[in-house]
Order: sequence, then structure tokens, then C-alpha cells
Amino acid sequence: MDEALKPDIWIAACAHRLQQQWRTVDPLQLEEVAAELWRDERLRSLPPDAAAVVWLGPVRPLPF
Repeated sequence: MDEALKPDIWIAACAHRLQQQWRTVDPLQLEEVAAELWRDERLRSLPPDAAAVVWLGPVRPLPF
């Protein structure tokens, strides 16, 4: 992780990326999820956008 990126900025950026996936979810809930992701050392070592994408990886749209 870029040491200049403070935890609150990382969390906000990650939550923003999560909101792109889930537009109807309350932004405060997405910040809570992003804060949980930040607590994961492996994800925290990534840029916030990349961490969100990695975490979202298993989420697949249902085929219709």
C-alpha cells in the first residue's frame, strides 16, 4: 500500500469502488465492508480499487 494513503482515504476509495458494483446498498454499509477489507493485511497491501476487485472476484452475476 502507498504509505501516503491514510486508512480513512483507503476505506473511502474502496467503498466507492464497491458502490460501483452495488449502487443500491447504503454507502455507510459499504464503508463498513471496506473497513473490514482494510483489516485484512493482504487486501490492505493493495490499492483500494484493486482490493475491492479481488474481494468481489467470487461474486458472479447469475445467468439469465
